Amino acid sequence: MPEENAYDPECLPDLLPIYYKKLFPYGPYYRWLNYGGVPKDYFSKREFSFTLKDDIYIRYQSFSNQDEMEKEIQKRCPYKIDIGAVFSHRPKEHKTVKAAAFQAQEKELVFDIDMTDYDDVRSCCSGADICERCWPLMQIAIKIVDRALRDDFGFEHLLWVYSGRRGVHCWVCDETARKLSQPGRTAIAEYLSVVKGGENQTKKVSLDDRPHPSITSSLEIVRSRFKDYAVKKQDFLGNEDKYKKVLQLVPDEKLAETMEREFESTMNTTHKRWLFFEKMCEDRRQKSDAKKSPNLEDEVMLQYCYPRLDVNVSKGVNHLLKSPFCIHPKTGRVCVPIDPENIDSFDPFQVPTVSAIVEELNKSSVGSEEGKKARDYNNTSLKPCIDVFMRFLVALEKSWKGKLIERSDMKMEF
Repeated sequence: MPEENAYDPECLPDLLPIYYKKLFPYGPYYRWLNYGGVPKDYFSKREFSFTLKDDIYIRYQSFSNQDEMEKEIQKRCPYKIDIGAVFSHRPKEHKTVKAAAFQAQEKELVFDIDMTDYDDVRSCCSGADICERCWPLMQIAIKIVDRALRDDFGFEHLLWVYSGRRGVHCWVCDETARKLSQPGRTAIAEYLSVVKGGENQTKKVSLDDRPHPSITSSLEIVRSRFKDYAVKKQDFLGNEDKYKKVLQLVPDEKLAETMEREFESTMNTTHKRWLFFEKMCEDRRQKSDAKKSPNLEDEVMLQYCYPRLDVNVSKGVNHLLKSPFCIHPKTGRVCVPIDPENIDSFDPFQVPTVSAIVEELNKSSVGSEEGKKARDYNNTSLKPCIDVFMRFLVALEKSWKGKLIERSDMKMEF
């Protein structure tokens, strides 16, 4: 798909100093990771890592305050920033502490959903490529994971971020999420994992006769989008190779053969084939022939559409994840926050590139000296993305203020 804002990776070394000096939203970013300054040294114990030009990787960066962070980022101009855990000691001093004493203590619960993990069920692209035909998988993933984290676990402060190329990240920032142990994180990630098995496993979803309510809720989201995504955009039963792949998921050999005969002879479109598939599954249920896979069509829909999480990213307290507002060096796109309420209006191909926003900045500053104090990003297409971040941040800050008042009241009682 052609991109509106041409970006040349060769120009990144010239663009990053301008981006980090004038456009990176240090103030809101620091407010987020400082979490109200409770405890006072919380931010200074946070690990950051930088990937510099030519893949030079530096871990255990940490900063006392916003000013120190700004200066170091502007000095280094990292191609990528990763955010790690809050440690028992300042990460930059980790060599002065005994290894056993230097421990990751807390971090946001994070999720990484990457389009590459859907390569066996998308026919339009593979690897790092995405297009408008497969991007709906990310919309479905955000809808499902966001609902489960809020409704099933009661989390409120979720920051969704576009990775800049082919995936999305979720940062769960509630205090209870940040304090989760590794087993707690693993349990939540496993709870959200429905598609299981590696490349060699054909059938990756198995549902009980009465699926868990969380899966039922997920199915409602998938069903509402399945025809537009799988039937229309992916044409997922459109030829012999495609429909044979689906028929491999049918546990009843005779039923699979019947379907294949019909698909070959009278059904010549994905739309007709899927209607027939659904009807045959329903007939099978009515006859009580469905001991294996009683919800077969649901299993197919989930295998093709359910979020595929990288569980290893979620379960480790010490796992680093790419920071919001980085620049993806290959695409030039900013890793911008996404509003899950308006996921359908988010277009990854319209995400601002570093070259475009630097150009917008140059145009806006011609002949205008106003606003040495104005936020430069307000004059660029980055502004709506930072507005999304600010809405998340304001809600998060309200929750801290409530807790701070509670704590001061408790102290007064004593």
